[in-house]
Amino acid sequence: MVVRTTLEQLGLHPISVELGEVELSEDSIDPHKQPLNEALHQLGFELIDDKKSRIIDRIKVLLIELVAHPERLANQNLSDYLAKELGQDYSALSNLFSSLEGITIEKYYIALKIEKVKELLTYDELSLKEIAYQLQYSSVAHLSNQFKKVTGLSPSHFKQIKENKRRQIEEI
Repeated sequence: MVVRTTLEQLGLHPISVELGEVELSEDSIDPHKQPLNEALHQLGFELIDDKKSRIIDRIKVLLIELVAHPERLANQNLSDYLAKELGQDYSALSNLFSSLEGITIEKYYIALKIEKVKELLTYDELSLKEIAYQLQYSSVAHLSNQFKKVTGLSPSHFKQIKENKRRQIEEI
């Protein structure tokens, strides 16, 4: 809503505004580019202008959506899903992501999933077995091993200390 309002205040007419992406009715935003960039920056957003950055941003959005809706990955692996959604070869996507982000797509996805696990552990509404099932881990042991590898803590120890060990998605 904030992005849509900002665009409209600048005289731009958004057709759609979704996570990480805006479609405008205008052919060019060149006369509005500087004020738009400044307005978005004040809101904590940025205007992504080059093609490589847009692809990276799209990969991140798809991964964030997968953490929220893991069932979308049903019966296919992550590489096939991303290649299909982005219409590009996965190895090219992986190389681009790694070179610009300094982390592999898989490690980024695991980091997102672990942050979701931390969130669910903090809420203390689901058992570890339910969390593993919800995030489509093959077993509780797999989730626990991955959690310990990333955080250095077991899920049960994390739950005990109750400190805010979560990072915002933007920080990953």
